[in-house]
Amino acid sequence: MNTFVNPEKELGKLKKRMYVAVSGALILAILRGGLYLALAFGAVAVTWVPFPQIPFLSWGMLLFIIVTPVQFIGGWTFYVGAYHAIKRRTANMDLLISIGTLVAYFYSVTVLFFPGALPVKERDVYFEVSAVIIAFVLLGKYMEEAIKKRSSAAVRKLLDLRPAMARIVKDGVETEIPANQIQVEDILIIKPGEKIPTDGVVIEGTSAVDEKMITGESIPIDKTVGSEVIGATLNKNGLLRIKATKVGKETALSQIVHIVEEAQASTGHIQRLVDSISAKFVPVVVSIAVGSFFSWYFIFGNFITGLLSFVAVLIIACPCAMGIATPAALMVGVGKGAEAGILIRGAEYLERSQKIKTIVFDKTGTLTKGEPSVTDLLSLNNCVDTQLLEFAGSVESGSEHPLAQAIIKEAKARNISLQNPTQFEAVSGMGVKAIVSSKQILFGNRKLMLKFGIPIDVEQQMTDLESQGKTVMIVAVEKEIAGLIAVADTLKESSAAAISSLKKLGIETVMLTGDNEKTARAVAQNVGIDKVIANVLPAEKANVIKKLQLEGKVVAMVGDGINDAPALAQADIGIAIGSGSDIAKETGGIILIKDDIMDVARAVKLSRATMRKIKQNLFWALAYNTGAIPIAAIGLLNPIIAAAAMALSSISVIANSSLLKRLKIT
Repeated sequence: MNTFVNPEKELGKLKKRMYVAVSGALILAILRGGLYLALAFGAVAVTWVPFPQIPFLSWGMLLFIIVTPVQFIGGWTFYVGAYHAIKRRTANMDLLISIGTLVAYFYSVTVLFFPGALPVKERDVYFEVSAVIIAFVLLGKYMEEAIKKRSSAAVRKLLDLRPAMARIVKDGVETEIPANQIQVEDILIIKPGEKIPTDGVVIEGTSAVDEKMITGESIPIDKTVGSEVIGATLNKNGLLRIKATKVGKETALSQIVHIVEEAQASTGHIQRLVDSISAKFVPVVVSIAVGSFFSWYFIFGNFITGLLSFVAVLIIACPCAMGIATPAALMVGVGKGAEAGILIRGAEYLERSQKIKTIVFDKTGTLTKGEPSVTDLLSLNNCVDTQLLEFAGSVESGSEHPLAQAIIKEAKARNISLQNPTQFEAVSGMGVKAIVSSKQILFGNRKLMLKFGIPIDVEQQMTDLESQGKTVMIVAVEKEIAGLIAVADTLKESSAAAISSLKKLGIETVMLTGDNEKTARAVAQNVGIDKVIANVLPAEKANVIKKLQLEGKVVAMVGDGINDAPALAQADIGIAIGSGSDIAKETGGIILIKDDIMDVARAVKLSRATMRKIKQNLFWALAYNTGAIPIAAIGLLNPIIAAAAMALSSISVIANSSLLKRLKIT
């Protein structure tokens, strides 16, 4: 038997039932003058207006025709839930909603079609009570499920990162096959601009590979023979021939997918809280209703009052406001967050946020801008900064390497004219040599200078810059060092202020990155982060989060890349940067739409405030009903008044939630 449940299909069914229920309730609202169901949309009073008389059709029969589809199509999801609750010998809100609406419906059917069957003087029917309860709760349930639906898209988007086809070489013949047919030991050819289809090792060629999506390293990694490459990463500028070492579920990308799937399988605490309340509340309510009926009938001999009190207790206790308590606050909180550039994706994240003890930050693209730029120019031996940039920029003018692009961008920003180099020669793993303005220019690392016999008398300056996490390149003109150019992934302007704000909220901050420790510590020191965990692979990031959680901490993770997805999913709250990858955004529970790290602190404040409103709503959702249960039980509350009290609790929830609009989080 196939037990797989398609979330899209289930949400579609819920949507159809919600439409049926809300449409029926809206018709009732129109017939009542629009004053009853308007409560769901912000009205503040209940006025009962008699139905217009329709020839050959009593108003009770009209109600029956309208409400019956609502009762059995719209309410079906509650009956299924109640059935499963009974099978498990427990009680939930589905059971209470089912009992309350079915009693109201069948009581009304009996009064309408069998008026002599009950010794009831009052011939009121309560069809609309049933319809409104179902419409309210279904609307709330649909809102909640629609918000959660997107989370399943994260895994699909991760898998889409893999190239569909791969180019392999067998017996000297190059052929193209589906990437999922690659086998270990297959020889693959990857051209510039193509994604690497699977994990492997380079056996021929050199290139820079952009691994930011997997490792978080913003600067592409130079690959030569013997270098390992990761599937789904981008080959930038050279032809590579690789041998496949891992395929299918063994690849780094598949491992990330597996981790995301596992971490997303948890249940929200809010729903567990509601279920816990229901398990105790429902049996008590049913007992009171039954006890009230038997008391009036057997002790006082009054069947009419007993029956009405039984119906009134169930109706007054039926918590339609419980169904919208979370979605109402969530909608206002989400709207408020959207105005500030913060997207909150579910109530469970709001609940967890109030307990955050630690926030873990990715470095690249989160605290930093995610792309290299020139940070320092050190001119020597009568060379000035503009000449240094002219020589370096001209030599690299034809290169697509990100470091070269950073230098060219800086030169253009200073309106420096670049020349076309001649006798250009790339020295693998070291740098480049070329002729610019009839002068021999060497541009690269220490190895390049040593290869051409140029003494490095700037070691101290280079070490000082490298200790700050910067990549330092040497410019030599006619075999004499002309200066140094330092390039680094620079901090976002708001990073330091954001860390300071979080510390004021009593939250510990940690940096977690795949970058080297020297660079990571330099960045952490500049922003005020005390704890640094560096050289961490994507799967290991999730393990670090687990270790922090095992210490009893509620952990939030802030990231922007594909490599952060497992950690975002594992964390109690994943906070994704809006300018980052789609995978990070789909996995995160809170998304910062703007590229402003200060929104992390704002998100925490907003989440805590919204969660307070949800808890208040859960209280008010039950307060009116619970307080009125004794009045209904002693026969002093007509079911119609009970329905009005039920609606009043919904008004309280909506009004209380709307107060979130006044919250200041900036």
